[in-house]
Amino acid sequence: MRQTKYVISGGLAFSEKKDMEKLRRLSLKGWHVSDFKFMGYILEKGKSMDYIYSVDYRSINEGEAEEYFDFFSSSGWTHIASEGDVHLFRALLGTKPIYSDRETLVEKHDNSGRAIKWFALTLIFITALAWLGTFISIGSLQMTLTIIAGILSVIAIPTSWTMLAIYNNKWKAEGKKGLTTLIKSLAILFLIFVAFLIFFVVDNSSSSVFILVYMILGAVAFPTAIWIIMSLYQKLSGKNA
Repeated sequence: MRQTKYVISGGLAFSEKKDMEKLRRLSLKGWHVSDFKFMGYILEKGKSMDYIYSVDYRSINEGEAEEYFDFFSSSGWTHIASEGDVHLFRALLGTKPIYSDRETLVEKHDNSGRAIKWFALTLIFITALAWLGTFISIGSLQMTLTIIAGILSVIAIPTSWTMLAIYNNKWKAEGKKGLTTLIKSLAILFLIFVAFLIFFVVDNSSSSVFILVYMILGAVAFPTAIWIIMSLYQKLSGKNA
């Protein structure tokens, strides 16, 4: 019987709570997280335990790591794995949560969004400039800018979506219902925008617009396809175990 297996993540920005609940259910079956892996977790087979899991988002310097992990350890939380500024901990059922009030929960989401915010905003700005360049240039320069803009779009759209999800979580914790409603409205407006572009492409021969539409669709479809493939792989691997 296999002693390790892979479990896909729903994306911490989108389904952190569901991920942590899933990891707890797996621990009850004797499967315990040992590390992060691309879009998921590596689990090792062991004794059935009722572990609860929690994630902390924090940028720590090398000299601060020991003190940081000792602080959680003294509260009953064992460090399992880290990936960048994301740190996974587990504890026995009944241990006081890492974030037990609104103020600390808001701080957690604020830390989560801090790293991605400026990267996402910069990426959006550069992508917008690249697309603008495709509409005011001609010839080989236009083609080059279109390729660059397309590649940037594939990265920018999922990154922006993740940033909005993180801040939506933060605003929920703060009780800012108006802002969370705004995020939902932006999602609807984005879909309308894509539909408009598709309609525009039908009646317009502009290669820049044509490629823009397909890059937007690709930026949404590509990560979705990866998620579906990894999910199927996980299920098939589980059946063959």
